[in-house]
Amino acid sequence: MTKFTRLVASLAITTLAMTPLSRGAHAQESQSPLTIINGDVRVHVFPTWHVANTVNQFIDTGPLLYHSGGSVMPRVTTYAIFWVPATLTLQNGAPTSMSASYQNIQKNLLTDYPGHSIDNNNTQYFQIIGATKTFIKNAGSFGGSFVETRPYPASGCTDSATPGNCLSDLQLQREVKHAMTLNGWTGGLNHIFLVYTSRFEGSCIDSGHCAYTFYCGYHNAITSGVTAPIIYSNQPFAETSVCQAPGAPSPNGDAFGDAAATVASHEVTEAITDPLLNAWFTALGNEIGDLCAYNYGSLTWDGGLANEVWNGDPYLLQQEFDNHVGGCVQVGP
Repeated sequence: MTKFTRLVASLAITTLAMTPLSRGAHAQESQSPLTIINGDVRVHVFPTWHVANTVNQFIDTGPLLYHSGGSVMPRVTTYAIFWVPATLTLQNGAPTSMSASYQNIQKNLLTDYPGHSIDNNNTQYFQIIGATKTFIKNAGSFGGSFVETRPYPASGCTDSATPGNCLSDLQLQREVKHAMTLNGWTGGLNHIFLVYTSRFEGSCIDSGHCAYTFYCGYHNAITSGVTAPIIYSNQPFAETSVCQAPGAPSPNGDAFGDAAATVASHEVTEAITDPLLNAWFTALGNEIGDLCAYNYGSLTWDGGLANEVWNGDPYLLQQEFDNHVGGCVQVGP
């Protein structure tokens, strides 16, 4: 176990002990330690390997329950924002990076996701708005990518795993809006924007819930001051020591990029089935990906390195929960 891994593992256990179980308008989902509320910020996180395997709060056998009036994403258009400055100029000044391979794996994943096995599993889930029942479709597209090279702002938070380098959720929201404006992208419940940050850059929701010590990603929605909801995901650089199962193979020969792909698949799937955190989650408040986090099933592709091959692209992606069979699946329903 590396020094970095020991640090984040010990911090994760401390953080879980102080996790508030908030109540209120979304009391049921708030029962999950993975739904974090900090003032107006309300996100659902993908836990680190250590968090997911340390506490029994995450032992949940489902099923996913639909909550009346909740929204889903009937079809999804994905967008990738790669925020890659040359250095952490306004923070600790150190160099930072994200390889072309890392970016290509993410673009391939977001292009391939619609029309394949995990998205097909989503089609059993639906929304009922008024008198209209709408099922999720195994359909969508990749809306495009944008490489942001402007510096990160001065740290808006303190992530103990990345001292001096930390983005708050508000700072991430500003970047999403900035990229949308530059590229002419629009929001709405069928669009999700994934913000990939470069290596050694952290983020926090609050003082107790940060990248690498508690989570490896999260999804959220901007609903205030906009004409349509903006669904987005925070995708910190996927450090394999905390954001991947030990011993997991790398089908694309880029362990960081492959780990980032499974985090992205988790977040896209959860955003499709629960974009506003009011639709599909269990009685314990967990979402479709939580029940299968780091569970890859059978690795029968690419010589045992992958569990999915979409359009010729190999992936190691966590399974997702299937209400039809009552368990985690790679293809469904």
